[in-house]
Amino acid sequence: MDSIFFQLLIFGVFAALANILGGLILFPSKLHKNYKKSLKYLLAIGAGFMLAVTFVEIIPKTILLWQKTHPETNDDLYLPMLLLLAGYLLTQFFEHTIAPHFHLGEEVNPERIISTSSAYSGVGGMLIHTFFDGVSIAAASQIDFKIGLLVFIAVFLHKFPEGFTVGSMILAAGKGFREVIIATSVIGVTTLLGVLLFYFAGSSLGFSVAYALPLASGVTLYVAASDLIPEVNHHGGNRPMVSLSIFAGVALFFGIHFVVHQLIGN
Repeated sequence: MDSIFFQLLIFGVFAALANILGGLILFPSKLHKNYKKSLKYLLAIGAGFMLAVTFVEIIPKTILLWQKTHPETNDDLYLPMLLLLAGYLLTQFFEHTIAPHFHLGEEVNPERIISTSSAYSGVGGMLIHTFFDGVSIAAASQIDFKIGLLVFIAVFLHKFPEGFTVGSMILAAGKGFREVIIATSVIGVTTLLGVLLFYFAGSSLGFSVAYALPLASGVTLYVAASDLIPEVNHHGGNRPMVSLSIFAGVALFFGIHFVVHQLIGN
């Protein structure tokens, strides 16, 4: 196995563990209470970081890669932009058409307030973007280690709130600790599966980085702009510090971007 595989394996495992830890924050209740207070800030930072990495790194690299691998198309970017749109709409379809959507962390209640089928369909709806989280990490890493690292950080930042959301839905359906661990583990393993499946089977199936990256970036863009930022606005209310945390996430991206490129080189 080469160094890229071990890099991807580490990224995938840490992303999966973040999902599980996000669910474990619900136990004990005191820790959950403290974490919930900071959740909106973490969401905002993650949203800003994901938007920055999508527009500054992933989409430009997608265009350059497409032009390099498909020189016959010249400046025709119709297909990669169509794939980006498809990734965005695919997430909308699975999260909000097939499965219900829940506000992050609001479903926690000692009593059963949603049905078990609703909770698990909600979890199922999240699987599409958790899978493509892994695909995004793998595809970006195969272009450039620096881009892969930045995409991993973007994914990692929203993994804790994601695990928190899954755990919230399971508890709201009247389930307990065991079911929360199982559900968050499934979400985490799906990300790892996305990493490994693309690494081992992407090329052999004809699903090259040039096709995978725009599709995955559409999913990432959806999670940032249509999932996380509305949640930030919902939870933040009239508190400007929550909104400013989005800009802090963008600033964090540029800070890490500068450090990574200085340490590793251009």
